[in-house]
Amino acid sequence: MSSSTHPIAAALVDWFERDGHDYPWRRTTDPWYILVSEIMLQQTTISTVITRYEKWMEQYPNPAALAADSEKNALLSWEGLGYYRRVRALQAAACTICEQHHGIFPREEADIRALPGIGDYTVGAILSFAYNQSAPLVDANVSRVLARIYNSSCPIDSTEGRKEQWAQARELLHPSNARAYNSALMELGQRICSIKSPSCLICPIREHCRAESPEKLPVKLPKKAISILEHSDILSLCPQRGILLKKQEAGQRHEGMYRLPNRSEEEVAQLPLIAKQSYSVTRYKVKRSLYAAPQSEPQQGEQYIPLDQLASCPMASPDRKLLEKQLANN
Repeated sequence: MSSSTHPIAAALVDWFERDGHDYPWRRTTDPWYILVSEIMLQQTTISTVITRYEKWMEQYPNPAALAADSEKNALLSWEGLGYYRRVRALQAAACTICEQHHGIFPREEADIRALPGIGDYTVGAILSFAYNQSAPLVDANVSRVLARIYNSSCPIDSTEGRKEQWAQARELLHPSNARAYNSALMELGQRICSIKSPSCLICPIREHCRAESPEKLPVKLPKKAISILEHSDILSLCPQRGILLKKQEAGQRHEGMYRLPNRSEEEVAQLPLIAKQSYSVTRYKVKRSLYAAPQSEPQQGEQYIPLDQLASCPMASPDRKLLEKQLANN
């Protein structure tokens, strides 16, 4: 890459230094803080992360703190952020940092890339935001911006499209201020180069953008069909024993977390239906029916949890909300 600054990069940095938003993770160059923020921001809105980030960092201010804690506590601390495999990967990365790097976050790209759960985007984020190294990154917002800058009709979720976009991201890199440049590129997609109604008139790089119909870009491959997941759960509540829950095993969705027990249609046929719940997760729409089953005998992996211990059992948000509503009704 040439040492000269691309006009787009220069314009973006100038705009960001004047108008960039302030977030807690932009007030630090600590790579551990950067990693946590990036993992939290994956598939979670900025507004949600802001409400949780600083409290979480107080609990786990360095890799050693997370590595030393139990998976149960880590999952509990993440409750409400969703996609719980992220916190498992984060804890695995913390353990690797402690075991292989004496608790000090690595600086070399190869060492960062070798950490569990770290992909191309996260590598670029850590190198640029923590160390100000000229490393490219491409997330959903950046992908949309690049497709419009280059007026590209190549599907961004195709193999060819991904290669093209990473090459474009490298081409535009700022040679000396990657931290501000990558922040600007992401924020441009968040605030101005939006999905449906891009604000082209106030865009700081409008004179460099080749998009002829920006609202039609980026192009994506046809969406995969949404799969419907239907299941029947039971609510077995006993004043003396507590509530019947099942801890999810390795390899199951929500591994290590507690869920309401699942039963077959035959097993719930004679039970009263007390609630229904629907929610979406990535390509799935979950439809749950909840049946009252007092004094149900535990099956494999199930146990009665005393009500005063329920708050210490990590649960996915839909389970927690449904259970708390039923307990309030009872």
